[in-house]
Amino acid sequence: MIYFTSDTHFGHSNIIEATGRPYQTVERMNAALIANINDRVSTADSLYILGDFSYRITVEEAWRLRQRIVCPNVHLVRGNHDKHWAETPHADAFSSEQDYLEIKPGFARGHRLVLFHYPMLSWNGRWREAIHLHGHIHSRGADYNERNREAGVLRYDVGVDANGYCPVSRDEILEFFRGVEPVRGPLDPSL
Repeated sequence: MIYFTSDTHFGHSNIIEATGRPYQTVERMNAALIANINDRVSTADSLYILGDFSYRITVEEAWRLRQRIVCPNVHLVRGNHDKHWAETPHADAFSSEQDYLEIKPGFARGHRLVLFHYPMLSWNGRWREAIHLHGHIHSRGADYNERNREAGVLRYDVGVDANGYCPVSRDEILEFFRGVEPVRGPLDPSL
């Protein structure tokens, strides 16, 4: 199975208050987010982290947190707070590292998945039922994703704050958008 998450912000104590996360300390947040990943994502799965893996901690601290994730097949689509891991002593921390990625329709039951840290108004294949997955905005609860679905916009925030602090599977996202007729005209920028 393929899973997606974003904006874990491991090590970032101020994110707890800024986003209303239900953790008393950064250590508890780190432990809970890693436990949530390990509970859902097995060693046979793939996990795509769409940015902001950690924040204001050393490479060594981030590496130790990465090692606690049991899935060996973890891909990083860099966000605005990510290090370039290829330039560190732990170049193999992630199976791949890039700024933007597309998953071909054959791996997503006929849908192209467009992965980027930031939400976009338009993306490759948007008018051909491609689904854009992103993070960055720290939307809380399901309201943002539900508004997109109701408007026919195939865009989904995979961030932990929008998804119960857990990764989301490819199948959950495809089911979420099942039967949605995508909007064919310009997108409403207020979404």
